[in-house]
Amino acid sequence: MNKRVLFLFACLVASVATAIACTSLIAGRYATADSSVMITYAADSHTLYGELYNQPAADHPQGAMRKVVEWDTGRYLGEIPEVEHTYATIGNMNEHGLAISESTWGGREELVDTTGLIDYGSLIYITLQRAKTARDAIKVMTSLVEKYGYASSGESFSIADGKEVWIMELIGKGAVERGAVWVALRVPDDCISGHANHSRIHQFPLKDKENCIYSKDVISFARKQGYFSGKDEDFSFSLAYAITDYSALRGCDARVWSYYNRFTEGGVDTYLDWVMKGEGEPLPLWVKPTKKVSVSDLQWMMRDHFEGTPMDMTTDIGAGSWGLPYRWRPLTYEVDSVTYTHERAIATQQTGFSFVAQLRDDVPHYMKGVLWFGVDDANTCVYVPVYNCVTIPPHEFAVGNGDLYNISWDAAFWVTNYVANQTYNRYSLMIDDVRRVQAALENGIAADVSVVEREVIAMDETSAVKRLQDMTYSWSAKYVAQYKQLGDYLLVKYLDGNVKREKDEEFLRSADGMPEYPMFPGYDERYYRSIVNDAGDNLRVLAPAVSK
Repeated sequence: MNKRVLFLFACLVASVATAIACTSLIAGRYATADSSVMITYAADSHTLYGELYNQPAADHPQGAMRKVVEWDTGRYLGEIPEVEHTYATIGNMNEHGLAISESTWGGREELVDTTGLIDYGSLIYITLQRAKTARDAIKVMTSLVEKYGYASSGESFSIADGKEVWIMELIGKGAVERGAVWVALRVPDDCISGHANHSRIHQFPLKDKENCIYSKDVISFARKQGYFSGKDEDFSFSLAYAITDYSALRGCDARVWSYYNRFTEGGVDTYLDWVMKGEGEPLPLWVKPTKKVSVSDLQWMMRDHFEGTPMDMTTDIGAGSWGLPYRWRPLTYEVDSVTYTHERAIATQQTGFSFVAQLRDDVPHYMKGVLWFGVDDANTCVYVPVYNCVTIPPHEFAVGNGDLYNISWDAAFWVTNYVANQTYNRYSLMIDDVRRVQAALENGIAADVSVVEREVIAMDETSAVKRLQDMTYSWSAKYVAQYKQLGDYLLVKYLDGNVKREKDEEFLRSADGMPEYPMFPGYDERYYRSIVNDAGDNLRVLAPAVSK
């Protein structure tokens, strides 16, 4: 396996991913601080507007049909029969506390079924309307693609309820035959896992029917296509159906490695060579953390830029004078005929929306799921709790409140972009101002959730649901209002490359009422030295000639 990876490194190094990419992190119920199951999602796309989708529960007459529209493109794919009853959904969660996220890994191009009716996005949202549990969801998803064909490329899914969480990987069969090959593994309750645009399932236990489910032809189809020729027990789903090149490791598995690195002490350094160079053993599908994971931990993990690791994005010269942990696309560039890459971290500027799904089995049914939902870059967003009983999204996250071409100042997506895109200009100067407001909001939300969840237990269901919904609406409005003020504040404070003087959060004025003269922060020493190295002879300050 290692020889194959090294060969692909040599052949495919120039194909480092520049396409849409997403991240999903996972924690089993015994790996979390509150014994909930958690999954995360960052829907990263340069054309995705951050909003909270929803579908009400509904009964459908016999013969009713459902239109299927490709999630990424809006392209009409066809129609399939509707079921008698569909469940209410809010974002990537339904009324029963089932949540699903994904990441795309592409895989073998010849396995895309151009005639399929179910794309990966529709597969998620249709399933949420039809399944109550994670195991039910796997049945629904695999039966849908088996019957109607799979219109997307290779995909990893996190599928979770309050009891368990599964990773399912799936890819179509191209023009060969309708359907898909797939394998689903239950993540151990005391482990963390994740996937980030690369197939993560290698060998799997063929006889463990309780914790491992797979299509009957997952191995035989690979043999027929010439992707695999060994013994069944040596079969690797990832090596057979995905492409293990430099982008799959440095740009994808590295994000999962960073998650493991944050919550384990030692051990994962063993796999650093795998993500950096394609050497050594593959990154495990899951690991046992040495400390429990909380909702807040996962929110901050979604803000990761490899800080404190060899891939730290704040330290090389690409971060500029203000330690910016972002690199604008394209991800690869060429200098003197040599190809180089920017790092691809979990937190990225082009995120449409992200969430941390907190799923519980020991609470009333109307609060089994909490979708901690944010829009735009996870690093600068505020995560608002949306319960599985919420049927109408807050106005600030509602579909139709603005779009990528039309600013709405009461839309969470736009005010977060207003803050984030100013911060990108002089990151190290501005980020503390953002953190102050962001932390105050998220700490206030967490405290309110703790109080309200205790209160609603003693209420009747109708009152409890209203109280939870009202909390979601209230914090959504507070967040957007305060972030608009934050954006205005950043614009004023850092106008024209200066930094205005302030005390006790008030800009200073002279005794005559005029603005105090601002500060000029300048650049760091490395920035000045790079200018000198490039154009120092032209910019050197010379002593004036003295006339005699």
